[in-house]
Amino acid sequence: MSTLTYCKALPTTNEEWDNNFEQFLFSYSAVFREASIETLAAIESTAFNKSKWNTYLQVTYGISKRHANGVIASVNGRLKSAKECRKNHIKQLESKLKSAKKYIKSAAKKIKSQKKFYSKQNWINSKVSCLLPASCSISTRKTALQSVKFGLHHKKRYAEHLEKKIPALKAAKVHTKLPYADACIVGSKDEKAGNQVCQWNGERIKIRVPKCLEAKFGKHVEAFLGNFNRNNSRLPNDGAKTWHFYRKDERWVAAIQFTPIQVKRVSRHSNEGCIGIDLNPSSIGWTKVDRDGNLEASGKIPLLQGLPKGKQDAQIADTCLQLAALAKAYECPIVYEKLDFSAKKSQLREEGRKYARMLSGWAYSRFFELLGSICSNRGIYVFSVNAAYTSVIGLVKYMRMYGLSSDTAAAMAIARRGMRLSERLPSSMTALLEVNSGKHVWSLWNQLNKLFRENKVRRHSFYFVSNCIDLVKPSTLRSGIGNHA
Repeated sequence: MSTLTYCKALPTTNEEWDNNFEQFLFSYSAVFREASIETLAAIESTAFNKSKWNTYLQVTYGISKRHANGVIASVNGRLKSAKECRKNHIKQLESKLKSAKKYIKSAAKKIKSQKKFYSKQNWINSKVSCLLPASCSISTRKTALQSVKFGLHHKKRYAEHLEKKIPALKAAKVHTKLPYADACIVGSKDEKAGNQVCQWNGERIKIRVPKCLEAKFGKHVEAFLGNFNRNNSRLPNDGAKTWHFYRKDERWVAAIQFTPIQVKRVSRHSNEGCIGIDLNPSSIGWTKVDRDGNLEASGKIPLLQGLPKGKQDAQIADTCLQLAALAKAYECPIVYEKLDFSAKKSQLREEGRKYARMLSGWAYSRFFELLGSICSNRGIYVFSVNAAYTSVIGLVKYMRMYGLSSDTAAAMAIARRGMRLSERLPSSMTALLEVNSGKHVWSLWNQLNKLFRENKVRRHSFYFVSNCIDLVKPSTLRSGIGNHA
């Protein structure tokens, strides 16, 4: 089962704070780091026995078994995180290299096309243009050919640098950072208050001092901590509680990790209806669908772009609270489409500044992280579905039918997919496409999506066209699709 972590900065006023407790944390964190350094080297070796190493730490550093468990657990977690970060870093660099090679190929093709086109004597009367016309920028006073050659030269250097960096990273040893002023104490569900070494009664915290520091601090140190104030506190009285103390902004912070209390489910089964949401950089479209898959309610929540991190998090939290209130009022789960923007974000060097700024400031994963946390505390079920062709389905089937915008129409398709309802093409359009009963229905949506791209159909076209036949008919006539007679 998943765990939660509550954090709180320890008090610093003289009335509430015991300086002896702070001195103990500094002293114990120094011992903790020395033990962690030696433990990291032991774990990275070929043979590591946790039981024997626990005994070794107790004898060498004068700590108890519970303190030694905290050292081993902390190092294991940091090592695993470092390996995962290295893996993601290499994956991102490989995606950047792939995008750079694609740009190099495209730029070389443009240069070759221009040379071939303007080498003809009658190029002025040619009906076909080249990929790179002979133009000049007024601001830079450079021709288009010069700009492309300049970009191609530096892109080749960048790609060569990545080709050398990726193998070096794969062969290099993973570096694990072990911070100063950091300590972890692992708990157990069989122990009193969830932790034998560190106990907290709701106001004061009491830590058992290891033997190596008993001469200086005594057997126990304690101080006032207070309660973790939460609107929906899920901190249980029993169960294992793991404590983590670390230094941040010149203050000690206490973090408690625990298995949360189960919250009574408010949302009903998805068959009774769902709320689908479609996240965009400037707004969030939501649609409530009833048990029959018909529209019940819809709306849009605007979002401001270009905000600093703190204000952006506040805006996301406020939006998630609005969606949670809607789900609680309708007593239904929330459905969203699962998207991955890691590949697109790794290709920002080859995109325009406006697009790169928009995608960099779009906190997609952060939004659904907060949405899941907020809805989990309120007993609302949140799940994701496949994002294939949801926008196209919303445009074709539901935009004009219900008078919806493009994002709310896509949200309706997402909600229906969360209810496992099928989305078939209108009968008026299947005659224009190749129909094969043995294929999945998404194959038809794939054909239709390709036709829209060929004709460069924009979303605004769906507001005034009664159906999509006129939008795809020119392309179908050119390609011969639908002419089976």
